[in-house]
Amino acid sequence: MEKIKCECGHVNPEGTVLCEACGKPIEENQHIDGNDKKKLLNMRYDGTARRSQTYNKSIVDKIWSFFSSVKVGVWLIVLALIGSAIGSFLPQEIYIPADAVSRDPSIFYEERYGLFGKIYYQLGFHNLYSSWWYMLLIALIGVSLVICSLDRVVPLYKALKIQKAKRHESFLSRQRLFSKTDVVTKEEKQTVISKLKKQRYNVRNEDGHILAEKGRFSRWGPYVNHIGLIIILAAALLRLTPFLFLDDYIWIREGQQLPIPGTDEEYYIENEKFTVEFYDANDERFKDAIEKQGLVPKNYQTNAIIYKAEETTVAGAEPELEKLQKGIIRMNQPLKFDGYTLYQSGYQENEFTNMSFKIYRTDDEEETAIDTVKIDLTSPETSYELQDGSKLVIDQYYPDYYLDNGEPRSNSKYPRNPAFVFFYYPADLDTPEVSFVGIGKNIDASGENNFKLGIIDFEMHNVSGLTVRRDYTLPLFGLGALIFMIGVIQGMYWQHRRIWINPVDEGILLAAHTNKNWFGVKKDIEKAIAGTNINMVIDQQELEDKKA
Repeated sequence: MEKIKCECGHVNPEGTVLCEACGKPIEENQHIDGNDKKKLLNMRYDGTARRSQTYNKSIVDKIWSFFSSVKVGVWLIVLALIGSAIGSFLPQEIYIPADAVSRDPSIFYEERYGLFGKIYYQLGFHNLYSSWWYMLLIALIGVSLVICSLDRVVPLYKALKIQKAKRHESFLSRQRLFSKTDVVTKEEKQTVISKLKKQRYNVRNEDGHILAEKGRFSRWGPYVNHIGLIIILAAALLRLTPFLFLDDYIWIREGQQLPIPGTDEEYYIENEKFTVEFYDANDERFKDAIEKQGLVPKNYQTNAIIYKAEETTVAGAEPELEKLQKGIIRMNQPLKFDGYTLYQSGYQENEFTNMSFKIYRTDDEEETAIDTVKIDLTSPETSYELQDGSKLVIDQYYPDYYLDNGEPRSNSKYPRNPAFVFFYYPADLDTPEVSFVGIGKNIDASGENNFKLGIIDFEMHNVSGLTVRRDYTLPLFGLGALIFMIGVIQGMYWQHRRIWINPVDEGILLAAHTNKNWFGVKKDIEKAIAGTNINMVIDQQELEDKKA
C-alpha cells in the first residue's frame, strides 16, 4: 500500500484527498472529491481515504466499490418499492378469501382476475414478501447499507479524531466561511476564545492555533440511521425462520380437536362451538347495503379450548392433553397463550360432515335399500365391506366438485360439494359397476348397472378459520425504529460546527465549516468577534453563486 507524505511531515494513506494533519490538499487526488473543478473544498468526509475510491484491483475491491455506491443503494430500494407495490395490487396467497371458488392460488388468481391474475401468479407475486428474490433484494439493501456506512464512517471517525488545530493556509482559504485580519491583539484573540467557550464550543489551543468545535456527534446521525435500518432489515430476514416467526392457518370444525400448526403438536385446539351473527336485513340502517352485498356478518367467533401435550416416553402413543386455557376468539379479540396468538380470520358455513348412501336395485321402483353405508367426508375410507358380502370402493373423491372443460375437479380439499366415483362389487362378482354420485347427480357410467346408489341423509357443520401467529421479531423492529429515530433527531437538530483561528504574522486567518445551518455558525462568529477588530467571515459560496 502506497503512502503519501505531506510537506508537514504527516504520512497519509493512499487515496487521501486532504492531509489528515494540516488539511493541505493532496494535488494528485483532488479529482476524487471533485476539488479540482471548484474553489471550495468538499468537506463531506474531510478528505479522508475511502476504500471504494482507492482500491479497484481484486474481486473483493470491485464488490466493495459496487455496494458502497449510494446510487446502487437507491436503485435497490427503488426495486424493492416497485416489487412491494406490485405485490399489493392483488391479495397475497394467505389473504385469499374463504368464500373464494378455490383457495388454491393456481386456480384463484386466474379465475378471479383473468389473464393478469394468471401472470401475477406465475411470476410469484402471490407470495411476494416471503419469496426468495424479494428476501435477496432486502439482504442486498442490508449489505449496501453496511458497506456504505463502513466505507465512510470509519475514515471520517479517524480523521476527526486526529484533526489538528493548525491548518494549512490553502485549507483555510478554501473553506466556505473565511476572512483574514492583518492585525489582531492578544486580548482580542483571548476575547474570541472566551466567547466561543460561552457558546459551548470545545476550544483547543495548539501553539496559538485555535480549533473551536461543537456538535461532532451530529455527524454520526446518518450512520445511526443506517444501524436502525440494518436491524429492521435483519428482523425482516429473520421472519423466514420458523422459530422467530410463525404465520399459519387452520380450519377447524365444530367439535373437532386438532394440533395447532407450527407447534410441533405441542399444542392442540378444540372448537367447542362456532357462532356467526348477521346484521338484520329488515333494519333500515343496513337494508340498502345488504341488498347490494347480501348478508353481512356482524360477528363470528370460536369458543375454543387450548391443550398442551404432555411428554410421553412411548413412541407413537397418543399424547395426554392438559387443559391450558379456555376462551373466545372473535374479530379483533385474539386469544393469546405461551407466545402464540390465535386470530379469527374466516369461516365456512354448512360444510358437509358425512353422507349416508343406500344401495338398491335399478329395477326396483320402490328403491328398497339392500344395504346402507355412512361415509365420513373429512377422511373417507377407500372401501367398505357390506353385510351381504358386496363391497363399495371409492375410486375418486372430489370434496368440492366442479367441472373443468368436462373434466371433474375439486376446488379445495374441504367437503363443500362432495362427489364420488364409486366401484360397486356385487357379492360373488369380480367385475364392478361404476357410478358417479353427487348432489343432484347419479350417473350410470355404462348404462347397464343392476344396482344404484342414492343419498339418503347427510350432516353439516360450521368451520372456523383461524390464523396462528407467533412473532419474536417485533422487538427487533421496535429497536430498529427507535435507533433510526435517534439518528434522525441526532442529525436533524444538531450541527457539527468548527471554527479555525490560525495566526499569520501579526494577524489571523479565520475559517469555519458546518455540515448544515450556515446561518447559525455565522451568528456564532458574529457574537464571538463582537467588540474586536477581527473581520467578519465572508461566505465564499454566496459570492460564487452571484458571479454565476
